[in-house]
Amino acid sequence: MKRNPFIMTIGILLILTAALLLMSFQVRKSEVAVVTTFGKVTSTETNAGAYFKFPWPIQTVHKFDQRIQSFAIDKDDECLTADNYNLVVMLYVGWKISDPAEFFPKFRNGSAQEAASTLEGLVRTAKSAVIGGHPLSDFVSTDEKQLKFTQIEDEILARVQSQVNAKNYGIAMEYLGIKKMGFPESVTQEVFKRMTSERQVYTSRIQNEGEAEAAKIRSAADSKSLQMVADADSQATAIKARGQAEAAQYLSVFQKNPDFAIFLLNLNAIESSLKNRATLIFDQHTQPFGLLQGYSTNLANPNQK
Repeated sequence: MKRNPFIMTIGILLILTAALLLMSFQVRKSEVAVVTTFGKVTSTETNAGAYFKFPWPIQTVHKFDQRIQSFAIDKDDECLTADNYNLVVMLYVGWKISDPAEFFPKFRNGSAQEAASTLEGLVRTAKSAVIGGHPLSDFVSTDEKQLKFTQIEDEILARVQSQVNAKNYGIAMEYLGIKKMGFPESVTQEVFKRMTSERQVYTSRIQNEGEAEAAKIRSAADSKSLQMVADADSQATAIKARGQAEAAQYLSVFQKNPDFAIFLLNLNAIESSLKNRATLIFDQHTQPFGLLQGYSTNLANPNQK
């Protein structure tokens, strides 16, 4: 009995397909693969594509997610600050596999869950150590310049990465941040008192700076006022000196004819009085108005006709 060629062809294709599936594997863009030969790591594949392998049990392929994975530490663990205040700090962490060949043997079958659990322990230890090196004012303060959240996060991240590298976990720490921060009830009132005290110190400093600035302005104003007065006195002295100098020039002339000088002075006085339209009521015996009545301008005998 002859076999159907079509059935034989299908059978051969199925055998080839099965062999191809057993002797090849595919890596996606979001994956990394570790190939083990008789249980030992022999190669890693980090680029997407199809690869050849020997069938099981000679070689086995283990695939892992190479994207960033994250977890949060939400337990209310209390840490002691450098100035002996209890502080509750919750963190969030992001990590990824950086070296699959190192990562796979360190954790059971390359378990990401086991790796996250190990990292959580390292993060807790680093958090306690870093927070213990900072005073409470680095976490809570009325002055934003005193807060050091970013510095503290970087210190914890660097400490964890250092421990991960030392143990060759094949993990890269991508980010770490403070998710939430709080205080036990026993510490809350003390924190409020401290914040109030800091605010009072800040207020006093602002007031002192304002008073110092006001004193500086007053001092500058007084100095300027004294300078203006001194300048005015100097100008007045100069004007007086010029007047005295001019008066001295005419004194010798007046001394030669004092009656004429007095006549000019009286005439000038009358002219000054009559510059504006005015009505004058005066005593005819009072100089300089004696000129209007025809009196002599002789000062020695002003009533002499």
